[in-house]
Amino acid sequence: MNTAVLVLLVLTGVLGLLLIALGERVRPPWGAVFLVGLLTLTGALAWAGGDAPPGIAEAAAVGAVLAAVAGGGPVATAVLRAADPAAVGVTGGPQDPTILRGGAWIGVLERAAVAASLLAGSTEGLVVVLAVKGLGRYAELRAPAAAERFILGTLASALWAAACVGVAVLLRA
Repeated sequence: MNTAVLVLLVLTGVLGLLLIALGERVRPPWGAVFLVGLLTLTGALAWAGGDAPPGIAEAAAVGAVLAAVAGGGPVATAVLRAADPAAVGVTGGPQDPTILRGGAWIGVLERAAVAASLLAGSTEGLVVVLAVKGLGRYAELRAPAAAERFILGTLASALWAAACVGVAVLLRA
């Protein structure tokens, strides 16, 4: 069962990479729902699987970081799309591509840092990552749409990374 968890974690990461390759504008919204479902199944198997041998546990940690980094982009984009006020006619919403440029790359680095901090058991690392991100974007957050995009994207991204690492932690316990 532990091997199945490892395979599913890697599959989650690979599917995330494939969704990223499609591009943000073309990416289907069901892709993120599928990733969340796959990670949920993986977590359930990890919980039921019990202790993993040392090699599997370390490989699962690597798989969790891959899944966190690669799958988080489509998930965060889907959350932003779902919360987009443009759907009801308000302009300049969180899906506006001119707001918070570079967020996709910052999100990749953020998820990698969150995953690494959690795997290392460093709560201080989480605080530093999120504080640096907030301070780096502080000047741009005066616009309500930018603040909304920042909060939604950061929470979706960090929660996805935490969920991916949670699967690896379940295998260790």
